[in-house]
Amino acid sequence: MQPYRRYDAAADASAALVIRWYSSSFGLATRLLGGQVRQDVCNIYALVRVADEVVDAPRPGQDSTDRMVELEKLEQETYTALVTGSSSNLVVHAFARTARRVGIGEDLVAPFFASMRTDLSRTDHDSASLATYIYGSAEVVGLMCLRAFLAGEPNSSHRYNELAPGAQRLGAAFQKVNFLRDFGDDSDGLGRSYLVGLHTDDHDNLDDLDEVIWNHWLDDIELDLAAAADVIPGLPTGCRMAVCAAHDLFAELTRRLRETSPVEARHRRVRVPTPEKVRIAASAALRRGRPRAAGKPRAFAKGYNHS
Repeated sequence: MQPYRRYDAAADASAALVIRWYSSSFGLATRLLGGQVRQDVCNIYALVRVADEVVDAPRPGQDSTDRMVELEKLEQETYTALVTGSSSNLVVHAFARTARRVGIGEDLVAPFFASMRTDLSRTDHDSASLATYIYGSAEVVGLMCLRAFLAGEPNSSHRYNELAPGAQRLGAAFQKVNFLRDFGDDSDGLGRSYLVGLHTDDHDNLDDLDEVIWNHWLDDIELDLAAAADVIPGLPTGCRMAVCAAHDLFAELTRRLRETSPVEARHRRVRVPTPEKVRIAASAALRRGRPRAAGKPRAFAKGYNHS
């Protein structure tokens, strides 16, 4: 084995280790992917996860300025590696090799890092800033994965343009579900407010309007999941089951969040038990990647628009 191949393999193994440590749901879904595309998705996720950890899990004594410096260093390392194809940072090296092979460029990487910087400089959002944040933090990640899914496929540029809106909607749904699941940690721990319209100043006395807004967010997620489900059958065969499993896992989280009040969610992170995750993934495989029907939006919040 050429020495540089050993380093490439070590970088890929490092990326796989990151996903194993940080995401049980996403990790379970990626196991349904084929060899190279599975590694590519792991390499994408690893960079995203490391950037998120720089922002949200500072080392003792680090302030927001220190984290911004670390984030900007990671961003510049990534841009350099996109050009050179290598990095002394194993996770960046793995990401860059995938990005160069599948066609991920600065047009997707820059919005991601911009959203990560936003987390260090802004604590609440209006509708416009949140839309920009969700695009950079989640929708572009869906587009990066779509690039990996379509690498080497015939007529990939046309198919990318056709499938991109669904990939963005799925990424947005994942992000919005996590906003609701992390409501307590974000508002009470990090001092951030993503859920536009929802009060965060009183832990236990959210009013009826907050219940309406909570359900409106869930309606919005279900619309995103339905739009994503429409394009999953158009993905390459080897990717459909994994994407379907991820879709269905988040559909189940959405169902459970529907049964949870905002006050409860603030104190208890909603989860899907591991046996149920396995059942959902197995069901997606048996259905050959056809998503199960999403819940029907209930339109609790007619006249209110958070986005």
